[in-house]
Amino acid sequence: MKKRYAYIAVFDYADDGISISFPDLEGCFSCADSNNGALNNAKEALGLHVWGLEQDKDEIPQSSSLKDIKLEEGEIAHIVEVFMPAVRERINNRFVKKTLSLPAWLADMADEDGVNCSKVFQNALIDYLDANNKAHHS
Repeated sequence: MKKRYAYIAVFDYADDGISISFPDLEGCFSCADSNNGALNNAKEALGLHVWGLEQDKDEIPQSSSLKDIKLEEGEIAHIVEVFMPAVRERINNRFVKKTLSLPAWLADMADEDGVNCSKVFQNALIDYLDANNKAHHS
């Protein structure tokens, strides 16, 4: 897997905002209200789209050249680059909610001492599963 991908994004400026598309990536779209938002949203959309292609083991297309992109009135082409190790880590380390049960006396003690039960449980699972030595953390 490559570390960086760069694709051309077409920003279509209209009265109600900016629509973003990637001519080389079918189904990769976003939108925004400002130039700054458009650049950020384009980068996020690109990272998520490429991550999805990687997960599905789909072919990741080559990027077109700027000179090959045909623009309509109100459109501007931007090159958007994404650093995939950061995207992969952010997605792989997202938090999910789990419900667990504790004896009331133990929960009371934890509350009295200001214990962050989620963090303790996370650390215990990492230790129990030897997760620091698993491939997805390297």
